[in-house]
Amino acid sequence: MRLKRLIEPRLDAPLPLWMIFPVIFAALYASHFTLLRVPYYWDEAGYYIPAAWDFFRTGSLIPLTTLTNAHPPLPSIYLALWWKASGFFPEVTREAVLMVASLGLLAVWRLTMKLVGVPLVAFWTVVLTGLYPIWFAQSSLAHADIFAAACSLWGLVYALPERDRKPWAAALWFAAAALSKETAICIPLTLAAMNGAQAFRALPAARKRLLVEAAWLSSCLLPLAAWYGWHYFKTGFLFGNPEFLRYNAQATMDPLRILAAFGHRILHLTAHMNMFVPVMMGIAARLLDPRPDAEGYARATIGRREQGRILALLLANAVVFSVLGGALLTRYLLPMYPLVLLVAVTAFYRRAPYWQGLAVFSAAAFVLALFVNPPYGFAPEDNLAYAHVVRLHMAGIYQLEHRYPGATVLSAWPMTDELKRPELGYVKEPWDVEAIDDFSEAQIARAQAEPEKYSAALVFSTKYDPPSPLLSLGPWSQALDERFFGLHHDLPPELIAQQLGGTMVWKRDDDGMWVALIRFDRQVEARLEISH
Repeated sequence: MRLKRLIEPRLDAPLPLWMIFPVIFAALYASHFTLLRVPYYWDEAGYYIPAAWDFFRTGSLIPLTTLTNAHPPLPSIYLALWWKASGFFPEVTREAVLMVASLGLLAVWRLTMKLVGVPLVAFWTVVLTGLYPIWFAQSSLAHADIFAAACSLWGLVYALPERDRKPWAAALWFAAAALSKETAICIPLTLAAMNGAQAFRALPAARKRLLVEAAWLSSCLLPLAAWYGWHYFKTGFLFGNPEFLRYNAQATMDPLRILAAFGHRILHLTAHMNMFVPVMMGIAARLLDPRPDAEGYARATIGRREQGRILALLLANAVVFSVLGGALLTRYLLPMYPLVLLVAVTAFYRRAPYWQGLAVFSAAAFVLALFVNPPYGFAPEDNLAYAHVVRLHMAGIYQLEHRYPGATVLSAWPMTDELKRPELGYVKEPWDVEAIDDFSEAQIARAQAEPEKYSAALVFSTKYDPPSPLLSLGPWSQALDERFFGLHHDLPPELIAQQLGGTMVWKRDDDGMWVALIRFDRQVEARLEISH
């Protein structure tokens, strides 16, 4: 009987999930095939891979070779298990992360079927989520955010629909999300607060059910609290090292900064990376009257209470990530993008004629955004620009290895980690490095004052600066970004070489980013000083 239920389709799931998952994974694997061997990038190299590598080698949940920032350990455990089974290679890591991303897309399918019940709506919501540049890029990057997003979306499968909720199952998934990334706790706590508010207006029988659900959802705090207790016991720090806490929580409390960050977050949810295409078309579709289905009834849509919950989740996440997080990384909002797309695709289906054409147009806009950078500054990890950055760094390190073996290298993060840590996939032996924060005028002046500390420089663009930004909010907005969000401008490599008294011997540009190698004739200078 159980086997029959497993094989036979259900009204709210015409295809069994075990049949859908391989299709999703195959599509993700094929579309990411050229990215599987790319070495580790940015925060992968800076924290997540070293933390997992330490656990893999020593069994320590607390990182040993990088500063601990109290991120929960579930991604490290998961990656270490894959490395134990298949070896420590970038392609193993990326395939493991693709499995998690596929699980997240499967949750998008299941959630759409439970809320709307129309397979075509679920299909297009999954396709658009998978193609959305931020989700696509994060689908093979070993950041904790994709782990938290996949688990959070499965928690929503059991907690968001008005009927047939399973709060215990939602609590398990939300607990896994919180043990992947601590900020994922925002989602279950928002739902628990809404249940508590709804309980005060409900009849006694419904009130008890809502309060029980709120208790289950709030229970996700317990495993996260246990992790923080263990971290404090082992390190003496509750929320990570003091510098991490200052940057991500204490220095973000300026009201003006919170307001500016909230504006950015709204743009991230509604406009960034061509998200404005389905959002604007969805708004336009909602101005139309509902269209009848084949039997003359209005087409299915998301229930009002469920729409209210989705809106509350979007606002709560926008607010939380306007207060927490020193950098305005769009991947922090990763589980929210499928919800935006679900609302948009449902509006297409319910109200617009030829609605699948709107979905195709949205997909085309996302594919374009994968390869074409927006006309404003953005993080390369928001689309395939990150692969260009990695390959630029690889080319620069290749030139360094073949021209100046044994040099002490002036550079900035993440290049400094790429040169010092062979496990990241860039070098076979660690290099001696002299680190500066970036290649702005102030940092180059600092390096200029201590020329004896380095014998070569590998410099690169640490920010994407569009050649001529078409979209800008003016100098006031730029001043806010410089004050609160770390905006700076790298000097061009030719000027860096001139100010440091060196010669640029190699340079490469790619898609608005650059890397250059500079040599210094220290021995010649020393001989001239002795002769005088």
